[in-house]
Amino acid sequence: MDLNKVMLIGNVVRDPDMRTTPSGQTVASFSVATNFSWKDKEGQRQQRAEFHNIVAWRKLGEIVGQYLKKGSKVYLEGRLATRSWDDQNGIKRFRTEITADNMIMLDKAGASASAAKVQDNPEPDEQPKPAGQGPGEEEIRIEDIPF
Repeated sequence: MDLNKVMLIGNVVRDPDMRTTPSGQTVASFSVATNFSWKDKEGQRQQRAEFHNIVAWRKLGEIVGQYLKKGSKVYLEGRLATRSWDDQNGIKRFRTEITADNMIMLDKAGASASAAKVQDNPEPDEQPKPAGQGPGEEEIRIEDIPF
């Protein structure tokens, strides 16, 4: 049995970068910072920040782009994925990212005690859109988000 599961609670470091693939799928890329604190030998409190690269696809990517901003507190579930490419000098580069499957916005405006929960549809096929609606033309409303 194998398991590839990541759970994070942290703060969004930068506004999400939104893109659309040639096949029409929405993808959002952003970073989340988590903090680790401990006491050293002298009893002094130490703290270290870890930065995580996050990728959200399809509907979850659209919601991330619309609602997450720099500084937002967020809970994420996903899986680790490492991709590689050759840079312009022919050097092989690697990047490990978290592909988000589930997100809970922890500091929703006006209701910090409640959380907005959003899950990505694990199926890669998107539902067909009505005629006349292309990518990015349909606005996501707060009441459309499943809570």
